[in-house]
Amino acid sequence: MYNKKPVAENIFHVGVNDRQKSLFENYLPLPEGVAYNSYLIVDEKIALIDTVDVSFADVYFAKINAILKDRTVDYLIVNHMEPDHAGSIGLLKQKYPNITVVGNAKTFDMLKGYFDINTQLHEVKEGDTLTLGKRTLTFYMAPMVHWPEVMVAYESNDNILFSADAFGTFGTNDGDYLDSCINTDKYWDEMRRYYACIVGKYGMPTQNALKKIVALPVKTICSTHGPVWQQELNKVVDLYDKWSRYEAEAEGVVIAFGSMYGNTQQLTEAVAEGVVAGGIKNVVIYNVSKTDTSFILSDIFKYKGLIIGCPTYMGGVYPLVEKLLSSIECRGIKNRLYGCYGSFTWAGAAVKQLTAFAQTMNWELVGNPVENKQAVSGEKYQAGFELGQAMAEKLKALRQ
Repeated sequence: MYNKKPVAENIFHVGVNDRQKSLFENYLPLPEGVAYNSYLIVDEKIALIDTVDVSFADVYFAKINAILKDRTVDYLIVNHMEPDHAGSIGLLKQKYPNITVVGNAKTFDMLKGYFDINTQLHEVKEGDTLTLGKRTLTFYMAPMVHWPEVMVAYESNDNILFSADAFGTFGTNDGDYLDSCINTDKYWDEMRRYYACIVGKYGMPTQNALKKIVALPVKTICSTHGPVWQQELNKVVDLYDKWSRYEAEAEGVVIAFGSMYGNTQQLTEAVAEGVVAGGIKNVVIYNVSKTDTSFILSDIFKYKGLIIGCPTYMGGVYPLVEKLLSSIECRGIKNRLYGCYGSFTWAGAAVKQLTAFAQTMNWELVGNPVENKQAVSGEKYQAGFELGQAMAEKLKALRQ
């Protein structure tokens, strides 16, 4: 009834696909859905690693039953307490009343708060081990990737890292969960968007966790979202390293703009033409009124150059651009080349505030900010073009 193909001998994926939810955490679009992954280790002792969203508990338990038959689960390893992974813990405890929950001190504080569970607990600290029989798990703390209680578990027999949300991605597992069995093309943008929106603020904690991970001879990464990584393992680790150091993946420019009546959009066209004329081919233009902020953030993590434009609105920046600026600042994105432009009718303020944002983020301000009053003149169009050219020249100077 269920795909019982193991990750390794007697280690099974028992996760589920959510093709119904439209918003992750009730605000991030899920055009490709999302997977909630859980893993079952069958040994002398049986361990589950994380659970799934409670709305899929019936499917989840059916998968476990199909493998275990009459055997019981001895341990639940809780690497992460967020409800999309911990949601079924209460029901699991009812099904297996003698189960021992394995976690750290911060895990147990949340376990008490969410489920009123405070007995049959096994606390682990950095480097502690749990022997299941043939297999042994070693635990490493990974706080703030992306909650304070997060830890990972390393299985040394087959060199498997159970990584909690690290290396996760939006997108369901379509037909299989092993990266070698599916086309992974759809995941790369969704992995970056997941990182940018969920983990992106925590670059330094992610770097600290990566130092522990790269010291291990990992051959398989079992995340709580998306595929199990084997064939593409080195790629996903490299991407996480780049993103957590706020290093761009590729040469290019994101232009994000808001426009009420089309004047700022005209300047956007001028800026984009200048970037391309200057020799940069990767130009991504986003209308903030049409594209969710999460997709814009993803490409800001991808590319080094960022140019933002908007009209003055109630003495400030256009509201949806203000939302984007807040999202960028919250994540502490570093080391971007930045330009700005905007329009106004009777009292300009947006460009001044957009310009100040460079100082807020400690970014290099490229070119001259362009401020246009009312209809776009030929002079201002040219100024926008020159702003784009200036960004192109800065990016080309970084080529090695």
